[in-house]
Amino acid sequence: MYVWDTKSPEPLNDAQLGDFLLPERQRSRARGVERYLKPALSQSDLLDRWQQRGLILDDRDRAARYLRHIGYYRMSAYVRSFEADERDILRAGTTFDEVLGLYIFDRKLRLIVLDALERVEVAVRAALGDQMALVHGPHWYENSAHFARPGTHTRLLEDVDRMVTDQIQRPREQLVGQDSFVSALEHYVTRYGEPARPPTWIVMEELSFGSMRNVYASLANTTAQNDIARTLGLRAPVLASWLLTYQRVRNICAHHGRLWNRGLGVYPAIPKSRAIRWIDDGDLFIRDEWRRQRLYPVLVSLQTMLHTIAPGSSWAWRLDDLFHEHPAVPLSGMGIPRGWIDDPFWPRRHP
Repeated sequence: MYVWDTKSPEPLNDAQLGDFLLPERQRSRARGVERYLKPALSQSDLLDRWQQRGLILDDRDRAARYLRHIGYYRMSAYVRSFEADERDILRAGTTFDEVLGLYIFDRKLRLIVLDALERVEVAVRAALGDQMALVHGPHWYENSAHFARPGTHTRLLEDVDRMVTDQIQRPREQLVGQDSFVSALEHYVTRYGEPARPPTWIVMEELSFGSMRNVYASLANTTAQNDIARTLGLRAPVLASWLLTYQRVRNICAHHGRLWNRGLGVYPAIPKSRAIRWIDDGDLFIRDEWRRQRLYPVLVSLQTMLHTIAPGSSWAWRLDDLFHEHPAVPLSGMGIPRGWIDDPFWPRRHP
């Protein structure tokens, strides 16, 4: 079972997270031996290739325009979703508009997922910085005793020093208009000389998502980890797992990658504590490993956190509206079961 023991006494590092979440993951693999010899093709040749594979182009010029501004490689991932049993042969009657519709759906899906990820990320940054500062002071992160992994602490200080140096080397931020003001980092470096590094609430806003996640995962005090997670409605090992998954999903979305039917390679831990809100069929992802590695458990986990940090959010309704707007897109590609929105876990629409 891929369920976390939420009473684990030790902080989990990335290797342990990987072993727990991806028990069959290989640490390294052998490179292929073939030489890549495929030539670059013109847009006309690429459209010909699609037609040879069975794609119907009702308006070749229009298809060429989308190809020019989206790219063959990016579009090809959506074309493949319409393949028949044989690779590179599309189902009879597949049109370019159907492929484009799937691409548009995926773009809208990424935006909706990013909306939830943004709220979660901001909440985690605030919880981490505020909790540690209240107990250990605004510059707690400079003390290596708070970190179970020395390497993480060293990299954190290097990142902070770099952000301070970069800010000083930039031209001074200018106030333009009555409602403008300089950034918090600019204010700190131009006003204060000691301590050289800014307080945690500035640092947490400037760190990358991955760096922030590493800081949380490497905290030496598990009580502190749990106190932070509790403000978000979770337990520490579950939050650490979910942040690892969110980093992967966030990177896909930020780089405009295919999301809807993608195997993510890492997936959120399934909570066994009833104190953590979850779908009624809690064993769904235990019974079905394939479904567990798709997008649906990520969507459920995001809604779990939204129940706490944004209880009035209409996020789930917008997700449902998107699915109804694109009824041809199979929910099974995302691991979503039929009637998913009827589960009491999901918020009800207001009349």
